[in-house]
Amino acid sequence: MAIRNIREIGDKVLTKVSREVKEVDSKTSILIDDMIDTLYDAEGVGLAAPQVGVLKRIVVIDVSEDANDPIILINPEILEFDGSQVGNEGCLSVPGKVGTVERPNYVKVKAYDRDMKEFILEGRELLARALCHEIDHLNGILYVEKAKDGIRDVYELEEDEE
Repeated sequence: MAIRNIREIGDKVLTKVSREVKEVDSKTSILIDDMIDTLYDAEGVGLAAPQVGVLKRIVVIDVSEDANDPIILINPEILEFDGSQVGNEGCLSVPGKVGTVERPNYVKVKAYDRDMKEFILEGRELLARALCHEIDHLNGILYVEKAKDGIRDVYELEEDEE
């Protein structure tokens, strides 16, 4: 397993729509493991394959307290959503920046696991936000396009909290 380079805003791969995964072969399995390692190394909440330069519809998310329970989603699709939450959002591909983004407070997603078995995942609050954010990546959308008041430096957020 390896840590992959995270592509940053301005990289064209982040604006492209990812391709559906038809099967999980050894190369795809290695990609998933590398994405998990990269996510933890970067201390992120979620990571989509385009962020490591691969245009496949794969996402890994971990919102657990101990950051040791990754959720793997292949070909995720939002089936329904409800409610609203507005909050600061950042991205590993937009380092040092945050923006205020409105997201659903609840989402229901259909996806496949690494054995290509379909499952349904329901998420609220942070998990709902992460699911929407990462699925946007698969469609070539960065959160900065949805930020209500543009983006700002993280240190400005820290100063506001003091």
